[in-house]
Amino acid sequence: QVQLVESGGGLVQAGGSLRLSCVASGRTFNSYSMGWFRQAPGKEREFVAVINWRTGNTDSADIVKGRFTITRDNAKNTLYLQMNNLKPEDTALYYCAAQAAWYNLRTQYEYAYWGQGTQVTVSS
Repeated sequence: QVQLVESGGGLVQAGGSLRLSCVASGRTFNSYSMGWFRQAPGKEREFVAVINWRTGNTDSADIVKGRFTITRDNAKNTLYLQMNNLKPEDTALYYCAAQAAWYNLRTQYEYAYWGQGTQVTVSS
């Protein structure tokens, strides 16, 4: 059974940085697409970034390009999201997701496994 546990959220001022972590267990994730999504109150869950666990290829939403970076540590089975120059509109519950796939998945409905989320709040 795949388990995903996020951490690293918190309250930060605009312009600040946070690094989210997601520890994955229960499988060998070599052929997995691992993604970050977020959901703000009253809004749909949206794609943030994704990485192919085997190749390290990444993709991210236009609204975070140049500010957020997704990486992974294969030895620790941990996914990261480095978030810099945070804005109040980045405030949301951030989720880690995993799905067996040979390519990067950007749509939430394609992911079977989800963490519980970690809250990020950016004050102006």
